[in-house]
Amino acid sequence: MTLEITRIDPFDSDAVDAWWDAYATAERADRGPDVPVWSREETRSEMQQESRVIERRPFLLRDGGTIVGAAGLALPLKDNTHVAHVVVHVPPAHRRRGIGSAALAFLEAEAADAGRTTAQGDTSWRYELGSDGAGAPGREFARRHGYALALGDVQNRLALPFDPAVLDRLDADAAEAISGYTIRSWVGPVPDDVVEGWAILDASIDTEAPSGELDIEPAKPDVESIRENEALLVRQNRLSIGTIALTPAGEAAAYTQLVVSGDDGNAYQWGTLVRAADRGHRLGTAVKTANLRMLLREASHARAVYTYNAESNIHMLAVNTLLGFVPTERMGELQKRLA
Repeated sequence: MTLEITRIDPFDSDAVDAWWDAYATAERADRGPDVPVWSREETRSEMQQESRVIERRPFLLRDGGTIVGAAGLALPLKDNTHVAHVVVHVPPAHRRRGIGSAALAFLEAEAADAGRTTAQGDTSWRYELGSDGAGAPGREFARRHGYALALGDVQNRLALPFDPAVLDRLDADAAEAISGYTIRSWVGPVPDDVVEGWAILDASIDTEAPSGELDIEPAKPDVESIRENEALLVRQNRLSIGTIALTPAGEAAAYTQLVVSGDDGNAYQWGTLVRAADRGHRLGTAVKTANLRMLLREASHARAVYTYNAESNIHMLAVNTLLGFVPTERMGELQKRLA
């Protein structure tokens, strides 16, 4: 085998298509043919984005002219600039030949050359395999190459549509606890008058929510980064639905966001956070129910909602159970020290 690793031009349609084909084939082989993956066009739009927040380097893996896999390196430019995010996708037909190992070593060398000291990635497996993922191809590959399980997540799925009476009962239960707070929901960009508070909550989610052993630092709130991401969602034909809880003084106390894919028809839960000073007031439930109402009204075509939560996040998992979510998969957030 003579492995060639080539960085691709994100505006080369054939190269992006080949990258996506390898990615989707590998993911579906390991996780099942019906698992939700990023669509071809969503992937293309992300690769083409000019970002001040993250540098993306997609690579194709070839052996004698045959495409045998895809890989990627993402380098944060604003926060956590000691971290590199790595992905390796090798379809089953090309495994057990050292392709994935060589690609990962290449990515780690690129990360080290960029001054990064921690490599992070993730892999998913069937829920029934348990929290360690023993036996799952991605988990075992990572284990062999020195990647520790830094945080275990549970994927939950809510089939749509569902009975709004569930939301009515939860709202009634939370009404007294959230009195004094204002709940606002919208579709599209975060309104200008609350975007600064939204940015503060969004920046703190990686460290305020359970983060296990992940080597991450608090991010700096940045409205410009929020707007950059919203522009990407438009190019990806995705619909953002947001809800915020405001204190009587107008401060952002909690937020949540759903993003609906225009390609696969699913809704994906992004950030949900209640700031520490406002916990214990049922705000997590309140913002999620309000956002689900907006989803049912504005994206009635959506087929399901998918969400990930740390397995240790007992409170949020309990909220999801009340809403009718069921566990469907697990994901491991992986980490390796490079220096």
